[in-house]
Amino acid sequence: MENEWLDLVKTKALLDAKESIAGDFLERFEFPWQALPHIKDEIIKIGMALPPEEYEQRGEHIWISRTAVIAPTAHISGPVIIDHKAEVRHCAFIRGSAIVGRECVVGNSTELKNVILFNKVQVPHYNYVGDSILGYKAHMGAGAITSNVKSDKSPVTVKIGENRLETGLKKFGAILGDNTEVGCNSVLNPGTVVGRCTNIYPLSMVRGYVPEYSIFKSQQNIVKKPL
Repeated sequence: MENEWLDLVKTKALLDAKESIAGDFLERFEFPWQALPHIKDEIIKIGMALPPEEYEQRGEHIWISRTAVIAPTAHISGPVIIDHKAEVRHCAFIRGSAIVGRECVVGNSTELKNVILFNKVQVPHYNYVGDSILGYKAHMGAGAITSNVKSDKSPVTVKIGENRLETGLKKFGAILGDNTEVGCNSVLNPGTVVGRCTNIYPLSMVRGYVPEYSIFKSQQNIVKKPL
């Protein structure tokens, strides 16, 4: 089909909606980055409906599961939802407009801003995740970050092979499909989209679309995982 390449970066191709408290919200969008400008309002909508016996409201638009573990040195600004059995560690900085899924780990000196972390995501050491969505069980190694603004401040484009898809967004970091692994000290440039079950080598500089079930060794060396 003429635009078959578009199917590779659609929400349903990258993310299992059942693995996020915001799953129904995300399913409304053909492409996951279309949800980014609406995360703040959706958190407030979801949070207002959460059962108080399960979620404690600890400030304006801050809902934290009673089974979550929050370090006393962590800083959390709303709107935020932190789901069941999540762990927010020493000196984590959650700047707002963030959903932290069930059993997630937000680690030492990690910063979150305008993000959705699906269940069991780990960003455990010195990570910056901004204007991004991380799928179920995605993991970012120590020091790996999302770069969410282009140096010339122009709108972000998603590159898929020879094709380009305009997003209209000036702030858009990365979309990580379910079960992706990002190696230590890697940089995911604006508009990076990584397919499900893909591994990114440490110290990588990533941009554009990386196919599912792949190993990213460099921008010019992406191989399929052995079956």
